[in-house]
Amino acid sequence: MTNQLLSIAFQTDKPLNVYGPLAAAAERYGFDGVTVYNDMLYQPAWLPLLEIAKVTERMQIGVAAVNPFTCHPINIAGNIALIDEASNGRAYLGLARGSWLDFVGVTPQRPVTALREALGCVRHLLRQSSEPLPGEFFPLAGGDSLRWSILRPELPFLLGTWGASTLRACASQVDAIKIGGSANPTVIAHFRQLLDAAVPARRVDIVIGAVSVVDEDGHAARQQAKRAVALYLPVVAELDPTLEIDPDLLQRLRAAAAHYDFAAGAALISDELLTCFAFAGTPAEVAEQTQALFAAGADRVEFGTPHGLTPESGLRLLGEKVLPIVRNNGG
Repeated sequence: MTNQLLSIAFQTDKPLNVYGPLAAAAERYGFDGVTVYNDMLYQPAWLPLLEIAKVTERMQIGVAAVNPFTCHPINIAGNIALIDEASNGRAYLGLARGSWLDFVGVTPQRPVTALREALGCVRHLLRQSSEPLPGEFFPLAGGDSLRWSILRPELPFLLGTWGASTLRACASQVDAIKIGGSANPTVIAHFRQLLDAAVPARRVDIVIGAVSVVDEDGHAARQQAKRAVALYLPVVAELDPTLEIDPDLLQRLRAAAAHYDFAAGAALISDELLTCFAFAGTPAEVAEQTQALFAAGADRVEFGTPHGLTPESGLRLLGEKVLPIVRNNGG
């Protein structure tokens, strides 16, 4: 993965025929990649990615991220191999522990070990090795392999994590890590230090991404962004070791999130606090946030849903105004 890339991420809550046009527009604007989320209770990422693969030619496309507890590695390997073939070798695979697994009664045992094994299992399958693969959670008996021609057995892997133990266990198997739900430049140095210690012999890229709302009316953009981050801010705030937030404020934010009271949660979030958890404001303000992340050492910055007051207007402003500012200033 090349340094200082810009990508767009889509939540899978749209009609299937919408993903292609949105991704094609992102490619025309000059974005380097498109990510599709695979969050619980939303559409699985694979069909939207197929729609995107069919109408794009240059951008890297991928999922961030699949969890191996509701989608077995053999299904992950098969799906990402097909997406890679459909895109002529432009796919990447993101794996993560996953959230909201309790909704379906899934409680991962030893999730760090399971994630490490899942990465190895997917890679083993993509390589079409018929050798046995030992494992506690995802063993393969051997003697057989995926039964069609795989375009790229070594496609890029990304790990979505905030956990230091997960990072140390899995960093040697991935090309990038993603810090999700954050726009905080300070956290990048923390992760770079962990990565350099875990895999000193090679570079693992850092991707950082969060809710993005850009509009010429910066106040309106920030208000919408506050509502969008109200649910996850209390979670990410506890994961970020570089942030100090008043415990009472954090408790009130948790209470609002527990009741899905987005208005109450948004009212508690200051503009200053918002900048650590979202890209929000005018195009110039969002560009400034992005440049700060690159200056802090990010390799890729990803603008997440909803992008603007409407998806179309947000994507247009990101492509026509934010991206040129960042590119012209060395990003």
